[in-house]
Amino acid sequence: MAQLIDAAGLSLPISRRGFLAGTGGLLAAATLAACAPGSGGQSAGTSYGLLLPGDVPAQWDRVRAAVNAKLKADLGFEFKPEFINWTNYGSQSLLKFTAQENFQTALSARWLNIAQLIESGALQPLDDALASGKYTNLTATVDQSAFDANRWPDGSVYGVPAVNSAARIHHLIARGDLADKHAPGGIETFDQLEKFWYDVVQKEGLPGYVNRNSPFDVLGAPTGALYAQGWETPDLLPLYFSSDSLLFVPAKDAATTGSADAVPFWEHEPYLESLHRVRKYYEDGIINADRLNADPATLKALFDGGGAATCWGISDGGDTSSHLDLLEKAVPGAGLVSLLPFRDGLSAKPNQTFQADNLVVVNAGAANADAAMQLLDWVSIKENHDLLQYGEEGTDWKAVGDDAYEPIGDYANFPGFALSWRIPLERTYSRMTESEATWFDWSKKYENFTLDPFASFIPDLAAIETEHAQITAAVTEFGNPLFAGAVPVEEGLDKLKKAVDQAGLAKVQEELNKQADAYLSSK
Repeated sequence: MAQLIDAAGLSLPISRRGFLAGTGGLLAAATLAACAPGSGGQSAGTSYGLLLPGDVPAQWDRVRAAVNAKLKADLGFEFKPEFINWTNYGSQSLLKFTAQENFQTALSARWLNIAQLIESGALQPLDDALASGKYTNLTATVDQSAFDANRWPDGSVYGVPAVNSAARIHHLIARGDLADKHAPGGIETFDQLEKFWYDVVQKEGLPGYVNRNSPFDVLGAPTGALYAQGWETPDLLPLYFSSDSLLFVPAKDAATTGSADAVPFWEHEPYLESLHRVRKYYEDGIINADRLNADPATLKALFDGGGAATCWGISDGGDTSSHLDLLEKAVPGAGLVSLLPFRDGLSAKPNQTFQADNLVVVNAGAANADAAMQLLDWVSIKENHDLLQYGEEGTDWKAVGDDAYEPIGDYANFPGFALSWRIPLERTYSRMTESEATWFDWSKKYENFTLDPFASFIPDLAAIETEHAQITAAVTEFGNPLFAGAVPVEEGLDKLKKAVDQAGLAKVQEELNKQADAYLSSK
């Protein structure tokens, strides 16, 4: 996905996948001097905290002990991650930054709270550290172009991109056994997907699609599981100050005219059609009725237990590994298939910004920011990366060829996207389905995507902070029920429009267009 937010989210098991399948809200330069590996300048017993999203992985205490033994031998300190449930990660991580708690790193992004964090000076700029030559493992495994694509408008890099492909496309994961039964000819278009959903609801008594509530499911960026137009012409990425606030649609000819002329999402006819479609899905039982308050782990367990036809996915290589083993245990003979029903199939060239969905940020208030950079460099070494992400070789996993792995234990679902994902180091799940392998390989190639006209545009909140906060609150109250299909479209839109008008829509829209036009003129 390009300008994200929620999702794809991403399997995020519940993972970033489960959260990306939902949505979040967005939130000093100092030189970092690293200590020498081995000595590290750390006192005995030093342990540093970091924030990770999701549930504690099975067998975590054992694996963490192995990681810490190696960390202490190499760098002289240990780490003690705090896992925060995806449902609360955005708000809880923001509170911890605001309270200046002592932790070293965290996951952030535009779909979370990075805008507020940068605005408040809570994040350590990383440029000096990256240029120091002290973190060669990190800089060798994250391409400089990835850092450059994620620079903030002030020119600084505030996070390490943690990605494993050129682009992450939101899509669907289906039970292959149900697809074979009800769509034996395949599911290659959105119309075929919709028919499949209705057949499953009517003949199996199962919901067609389950996910947490997310505007991107409905409006796309450029694709969304429920957004039909995005699979026909995946060429629109909405503009926004933060992804949990109001989305705007730029003019289609903005790049040639130099005028963004961005309007609120409801003025874009395909978005209106999508809202009406989702309302019908809600009434017909195609989507889960508890989208507004659904727990990601509960939804994952529902799908993994055979209780739904499709769930949310993102092209990060985690579709199969996140679901197949559990699904097979619950439903003998079940299978998985990754569905990206583009009208043009593999020839589709979706718009992308190539901004990272995941950024590992360093807490400016940490007692030892040097340790954060040392840790990020340390997990950029393959042996350490594998230990953290896959567990102890021979106990938790075994290598399959040079770049694949087979789980042989219970340890799984460490959120590497929040700390250790490095494109050259990632292993693929040995049982990855053919459909996922096809689309994952496709997602790794930059030439399969179209650079969006606003690819590196990140608007500055400073001039409209008050109005933005008020509009975000209005979207939470009146917009989210619309995206969940839980209210009649006309009624819900009327309430949302009145609320955002009173909150300062005119000023926010004017400021967004002013900055977007300036961006276009600078290209």
